[in-house]
Amino acid sequence: MEEKKLYPFKFCTLQDEYIWGSDEFKLADLGYRDSLIREGWLAGNALSEVMDTYLDRVVGDNVYKFWGRQFPVQIKDIRVKGRMPLRVHPDAETAEQRYDFLGREKLWYVIRAGKDALLSIGFEHDTDASELVQACADGSEDELLHHVKPAAGEFFHIRPGVPHAASGEVEILEVSESSPLDFCLSTWGEELSTEEFDPSLDLTDALDFIDYKAWNAPLAPHSHDGDVVRKLVDIPEFTVAKIALTDPLHIYSERFDSFILYYCLEGEASVQMEVLGQTARFPFSAGQAMLVPAECPDYFLVPTDRGTQLLEVTIAPREEIDSYLSASAPGGNESHN
Repeated sequence: MEEKKLYPFKFCTLQDEYIWGSDEFKLADLGYRDSLIREGWLAGNALSEVMDTYLDRVVGDNVYKFWGRQFPVQIKDIRVKGRMPLRVHPDAETAEQRYDFLGREKLWYVIRAGKDALLSIGFEHDTDASELVQACADGSEDELLHHVKPAAGEFFHIRPGVPHAASGEVEILEVSESSPLDFCLSTWGEELSTEEFDPSLDLTDALDFIDYKAWNAPLAPHSHDGDVVRKLVDIPEFTVAKIALTDPLHIYSERFDSFILYYCLEGEASVQMEVLGQTARFPFSAGQAMLVPAECPDYFLVPTDRGTQLLEVTIAPREEIDSYLSASAPGGNESHN
């Protein structure tokens, strides 16, 4: 009997409401938050179930070798209408050794920003643990932070150890590693929601991995003006690119040896591929994520509305290095060109 082939997946969303706004998972494989597939013969199955069954057919051989059965990235739409608690995430080594989780590299992409929107990222000046603890105790922690007035379309790579929060009217798309590890440093005097943070993940536990240096934004990968595909972040954990989709793109995903995950920022697009001699179309529109499994090696990405803009998430090939020779495995680069 011929084996059924995987196909592009859309997902049901999962939303949590808080005093300051809401989180909506567009894609998650966290156990307590697990996205369900919306359509097709796998509809109703959780992403974790699909990973357990189809393994490298979903993510690719190279990705499966390094990340195993957990889908390695997540996407969350954050809508702030107040003041988000100040948080920080650990590096991969700390996350694995203490909590048996992945680290939490993050990209924040600003979808919308009101006049009062403000992002707090890192510290304005070099500081230390004792100064931070004292500031959180007397309510002056805001004075230590570096503040940014964001605009739609801006993006911020938030490295491990960097405290961050958002306030005012702002909508942020967060792309990160699949991990629940956010530590709460300050609630600005509001009551802490145990649904948002594990009460054990607090300031005290984070003091030894916080980056106390003044905020220095990581450099974005170089792009040329007018490029259809512009890389925003290119790190071993994931690569995120922004696509201005004005014309169809022919994608050979087998070159990546990875799944390709799309999020539609504006407009509407369709993944089109040959299935049993006919063209199958998988549409998705603004606010939706589409996961193209690694098993789908050749397809077209087609705009079906003007002004279509997408974020594309992949994981670049990594070479396994003998641990006696190197403590880390370097990432690689791929492009559409």
